[in-house]
Amino acid sequence: MDAYLIPVVDGFAYGLLLYVVAAGLTLAFGVADVLNLAHGTLYAIGAYTAAVLGDGTWTSLALAAGIGTVSAAAGGALVSAALIPLGDRGHLAQALLTFGISLAGGALLVLAFGANDLRPVIPSTLDTSVFIAGHRYPAYRLAFLGIATLLAITAWLVITRTRLGARVRAMVDDRDMLACLGKSPRLLLTGVLAAGGALAGLAGVLGAPIIGPGPRTADAVLLLSLVIVVLGRLGSLGGAFLAAIAVGQVQSLGVAIAPNWAPYMLFAAMAIVLVARRPVLVGRR
Repeated sequence: MDAYLIPVVDGFAYGLLLYVVAAGLTLAFGVADVLNLAHGTLYAIGAYTAAVLGDGTWTSLALAAGIGTVSAAAGGALVSAALIPLGDRGHLAQALLTFGISLAGGALLVLAFGANDLRPVIPSTLDTSVFIAGHRYPAYRLAFLGIATLLAITAWLVITRTRLGARVRAMVDDRDMLACLGKSPRLLLTGVLAAGGALAGLAGVLGAPIIGPGPRTADAVLLLSLVIVVLGRLGSLGGAFLAAIAVGQVQSLGVAIAPNWAPYMLFAAMAIVLVARRPVLVGRR
């Protein structure tokens, strides 16, 4: 079991990164009823920002975090504005539009930063290794584990313990009643998508050394986020957290135990969960 200690820790770090990204997607879909397939591109914006601005100093990391978060939040708000003409046409129209935005955004990122994968420079203080039970482990990933945990707790507290979170949850149950109370559902929808984009952008900046910026980054992050949203139940931050940790462990331990089967283990596990959950969904429906 000692040989699998590092993959388990790595799985937690990887899972928390995916959770911070998927939290915005599950909020957009479960709360605002918007299927945003451009969400992976918002992560890529943050990752590219970290790669371009990072020079190994804490100042550059803080600057990249600020610019990447604001840029991705603006991207989320633009997606919300683009969805206005669609009205209530349903998820298929949303998927087509946001997928087109994702393709255009990915092409612009490749045009601006090139078609090669970039490697961000992290602060020299964290560019080292620490020992965990006698095993070396990257200090940056350990620091990210703490930061991502703090972000996850903050997101949960905002949704469950604040007046703004109460409004967001109220929009799920009855938008018309929320409007009668003088709160604009459209403005709240824009805020949810902007907040989701901000989370994705910040995750891109901090997670760039783990899932680095490249032409395939947006697609890979979006695919894993969709898996987490499906497994964790739509709109549930708690479910998304558990699903993200499970995905991180399957990915990390899969590479350590069965490298040849690792790419298929995640989707096999997803299929098993969906089949096992099907009677419950049918019963509720």
